[in-house]
Parts: sequence; C-alpha cells; structure tokens
Amino acid sequence: MDSPQRVLEEILDGANAEARFVLGIDGLSRSGKSTMVSEIEEWLKGKGVTHQIFHIDDHIVERKARYDTGHEEWFEYYSLQWDRKRLREEFFMKLKEGCMDVRLPFYDGELDTVTERQVQLSDKGIIIVEGVFLQREEWRDAFDGILFLDCSRERRLLRESEETQLKLEKFRNRYWKAEEYYLDTVQPMKRADWVIPT
Repeated sequence: MDSPQRVLEEILDGANAEARFVLGIDGLSRSGKSTMVSEIEEWLKGKGVTHQIFHIDDHIVERKARYDTGHEEWFEYYSLQWDRKRLREEFFMKLKEGCMDVRLPFYDGELDTVTERQVQLSDKGIIIVEGVFLQREEWRDAFDGILFLDCSRERRLLRESEETQLKLEKFRNRYWKAEEYYLDTVQPMKRADWVIPT
C-alpha cells in the first residue's frame, strides 16, 4: 500500500515541470476522497506546486435526469448521475489534449439547476480530479495516474450522518449495487496506479 506523500513525490519526480500531470482520486462513496484532496492540496501548497482541483460531483445533472427515470436505481446512479459523454468530450479529453480552457456544467443542489462556466486550465503542475467511478471506460484514459482509496463498506457507512444511515434501502438499491457493478466490471483497485487504505 502507498502513502499520499510517497505518491506525490513519485509524481513530482517523474513529471515534466513544463507539462501538466492529471491525477485522479478515485474511491467509493465516503472513502475519504475529499479529505485526501484537502491534505494533498496543503502538501502541494507547501511545496509551491501549481495545482487545480475538480470534484466530479460538482458536474452532475439535474435531479429529473437521474431519479424516477424508469431505470433501476443503481443504474441511475452509475450511468445517469453525470452526462458522461459530454464530460468526456468537453473536459476529460481536453485535459488529456492539453487544452487551456473548458466549458463545464456546474450543479446547484439548492436550486436543482445546472449552469455553464468557462474554466481556465493550468498548462503545468498537477490537475486533480476527485470522484467516484473515475476509472469507467469513458474517462480512464484522460488520467496520467489514478490513486484509489480503499475503504470497507461498513466503515464508509459509519461516516454518514445517523439520519442517512437509517436509509439502508436506498443504499442497497442505489449506491451499493452501483458500487458492486463498478468493482466487478472495472476492477478499479487492480487498474489504479496506487492504492491507499483509508
């Protein structure tokens, strides 16, 4: 198993200082991705490394496109939560191609709306994309490296609020089935460049 600092040192040692390195932080729900990204950001700031961070959940679609669609709940979460094709074409491939700006959809949870924003990308340093299911076929090849956070389902459930923990049926039908599908079909721990237990 790896440590975040060792992974980052390895990336910086091998990276071209004049190019960007796209790092994916993958892991299932509540595996500690956001916490890990915050720690990595502090470390990068301390080293003076140029970096940008993107959270894939900032780019989900409106509720009507991912709930009560007639599909099974796990499929809605895995396949309809994001406009996968659009994100591939307008974000992930542009990251890989070295583009300097992208137009991204940003979701507002309070209003349940999506607005478009132009985002400038750094041409050097580390670009971090954090989120679940990052190694799906449509997105995987955009990354220079993937770090997967390994955390048991039991531990992840305990990280939810007490109220949320009571909604076990939703976890069983929506989240856990989608996660099982991802683990079985994509095998993210085998495909990741680094695995860290959290």
